[in-house]
Amino acid sequence: MEYLEQIAFVAVVAAATFFLYRRINRIRQNILMGKDLIRNDSRPERLRTMLLVAFGQKKMFKRMVPAILHFFIYIGFLVINLEVLEFVLDGIFGTHRLFAPFLGGFYTVLMNVFEFLAVAVLLSCVVFLLRRNVLRLERFMSSEMKGWSKLDANLILVIEIVLMMAILTMNAADQVLQDSGVGHYAAHPTGHLFFSAMLKPFFEGMAQGTLVFVERFAWWFHIVGILGFAVYVTYSKHLHIFLAFPNTYFSNLLPKGKMNNMDSVTNEVNMMLGLPTTNADATPPPTAEEIGKFGAKDINDLSWKNLMDAYACTECGRCTSECPANQTGKKLSPRKIMMDTRDRMEEVGESTAKGGNGLEDGKSLLGDFITKEEINACTNCNACVEACPVMINPLEIILELRRYVSMEESGSPASWNAMYQNIETSFAPWKFAPTDRFNWADDLKNEKNTK
Repeated sequence: MEYLEQIAFVAVVAAATFFLYRRINRIRQNILMGKDLIRNDSRPERLRTMLLVAFGQKKMFKRMVPAILHFFIYIGFLVINLEVLEFVLDGIFGTHRLFAPFLGGFYTVLMNVFEFLAVAVLLSCVVFLLRRNVLRLERFMSSEMKGWSKLDANLILVIEIVLMMAILTMNAADQVLQDSGVGHYAAHPTGHLFFSAMLKPFFEGMAQGTLVFVERFAWWFHIVGILGFAVYVTYSKHLHIFLAFPNTYFSNLLPKGKMNNMDSVTNEVNMMLGLPTTNADATPPPTAEEIGKFGAKDINDLSWKNLMDAYACTECGRCTSECPANQTGKKLSPRKIMMDTRDRMEEVGESTAKGGNGLEDGKSLLGDFITKEEINACTNCNACVEACPVMINPLEIILELRRYVSMEESGSPASWNAMYQNIETSFAPWKFAPTDRFNWADDLKNEKNTK
């Protein structure tokens, strides 16, 4: 029976590893559908940014209450999962609390720390559920947060609560079995565990066989839940748990107000002027055989970093809540831009995996997912970029889509086209000659001299 349990455990781990590897590979292939982009400069600064923003949660603390709650969940995720190592080794070798004899009293300290964090995670998840479903915070009630997006957010919180309860239940049943002197439970005492000890009265009247079943069920439920959670996360917005680190490392280090030039145009001008065409943060220049395209119509016209941004999106809505266009009632939602990009990427990736070509399905990111009305509402203020806790840049996608509309379709609003023409002919948005631009200063000077 013991060996059967070990075989079953190894089979479960192998199955989870297989599905996880397949899903990670699919995500990688989807991201690589984007255009190449060189982001290997300033490595010390990139590492520092990743440690401060992704690991240190720096930008989360602009909103203190959710930041503290998120901090508990984040630390709990990192620390409690250290216990998973013991679970895995126990499952493979058929042991029970393998580390307890080696760590002695320190094992009790560690287990109490794990339980404290488990309770903190549990309470934080309850508060987050209340914020979403009872208080109904405005940024969680947007039109894009319906259906799967709303269910996903609630489901992940419920899963975390159940997993934390499984830990406490397992430890409580284990302590009762230790007190009863049952087999290997008594041989590997945990010491007094403060939080799970509160649950002991619920189990003290149970028969020994029932207690063993409860402890084993909770153990299996937790480890299988962790493995299932790992696979589920790759389909969820909570993929940011892992992608926040590479996403912040490869983030744009240029000042937020600096707009990236179109490399095809810049290289053409540089060649005309006899200047180098290389750029440290640019896509490689197109070959002579490639047909030039301005801006982006579909996901393959965006960079791989734009597509990674879409997968790293937490759907927290901070970008949309800070967007001035959204605040004035316009349809633009930077969060929706990222969600639509991810949905289109998943659609194309699924078609490609089945042997088709999703990029030739008659649909595109621009038009079928994101409308011109949305991108035209953007003021380029970078509020969304500043607000994002994992340094996602929705503005880059908006600009690329808008460039396509303007330069490939000539589909910008008439007032914009007039402005473009004025800039081209008069070097200013207004329709007058460059030599007349400072006439107002001459008039002011003459007015001052007459006084």
